[in-house]
Amino acid sequence: MTFRHTLLLRNGRIIDPANTIDEPGDLLVIDGMISQRGKAGSIACPPEAACIDLQGIWLVPGLIDMHVHLREPGEEYKETIASGTRTAAAGGFTAVACMPNTNPVNDNQSVTSFILTKAAAEGAARVYPVGAISKNSRGTELAEYGELKRAGAVAVSDDGRPVANSQLMRRALEYSGNHDLLVISHAEESSLSENGVMNEGPLSTRLGLRGIPTVAEEIMIYRDLALAEYVGRPIHIAHISTRESVDLIRRAKRKGCRVTAETAPHYFSLTEEAVGIYNTRAKMNPPLRRADDMAAIREGLRDGTIDAIATDHAPHSAMEKDVEFDQAANGIIGLETAVPLTLALVRENILTPARMIELLSLQPARILGVAGGTLTEGSPADITVIDPEKKFVYAKEDVVSKSCNSPFLGWEFTGRAVLTLVGGRITFDGLGQTEN
Repeated sequence: MTFRHTLLLRNGRIIDPANTIDEPGDLLVIDGMISQRGKAGSIACPPEAACIDLQGIWLVPGLIDMHVHLREPGEEYKETIASGTRTAAAGGFTAVACMPNTNPVNDNQSVTSFILTKAAAEGAARVYPVGAISKNSRGTELAEYGELKRAGAVAVSDDGRPVANSQLMRRALEYSGNHDLLVISHAEESSLSENGVMNEGPLSTRLGLRGIPTVAEEIMIYRDLALAEYVGRPIHIAHISTRESVDLIRRAKRKGCRVTAETAPHYFSLTEEAVGIYNTRAKMNPPLRRADDMAAIREGLRDGTIDAIATDHAPHSAMEKDVEFDQAANGIIGLETAVPLTLALVRENILTPARMIELLSLQPARILGVAGGTLTEGSPADITVIDPEKKFVYAKEDVVSKSCNSPFLGWEFTGRAVLTLVGGRITFDGLGQTEN
């Protein structure tokens, strides 16, 4: 990683939704902070500065992924905090929120502190731990939220497992609110999804695979929205994948329910057809859905129903993926492909560039209540530079993650992050920067 006390990024297209800016400009970074922002050519390059001419490519607030799995502690052969944050930086992310389904589960101060200590020593991105809703994520007893908050957790979730007990979920919403911790819901009615391995429908029948119906997600979203509205607390719905899920959240927002929601790039880029002939790289939970569901996800992103894009980066080794489809683990890696997949929606005029940055930076910061999402003067210099026209092939040998479980391997993409800075420190350099 490279650190310059003074750095001038000039002639970029500054896209900063927090300040409603989308125009050519310069950005001066001094000692890890954004010192000055001005129109293109307005800031002279200090003699001690490294100066990078961006030649019109995008200069945006650092991207924030509010849903990743770093696998440490417990499954370091899949990913570590060091490798996962390097992967994040390569994808343009300056911060990630890591889910608690580690081994041991992050349900206490010791695990949260371990994650933060490792991230401070080895991380190429800021790391925000998400604690468990329940002890050991078993859904029977609440974790100690005060302890988790004091240790540095920003939210709670039993992600990977639904909270089946409605009374426990009610108490989680009430108790978390007392400690300013957001509840993130993994919405799944497990009695409907149990043993399912892909979307339920004619394709799962033809393949002879047990399906997961869309209502398994929708029923639990309905319950969690009702609970959140009843107790008057905010709730965030993770990785939504169906048309009715989008409609439920849209209606709840119109009623004034304090709900936010995320989806992942694979849900607006792929359908169940990607399973093909038992392709385990396209196996995840919730599963890839049908074309009408994908269209609804895209519309939800466009109209503001869906608040954020998060990758649900879930690394697995070949041991978990190169097996029969029924036995394969759920999940795909996504940090390195989120930018090009979302840029595809910009080229299709579904999203504006500003809306894209809102979904990937500003809104995750607001939802989690963390710093970032802006290029305001005086803010930490967490910055992403994106070349929207850069073409590349996502090849296995170029994957930064320790795992390669992606259905997008071999795809030719247009657009990617080419420079990532965290607190003014260059954590990824795909520019081969030139300095004056």
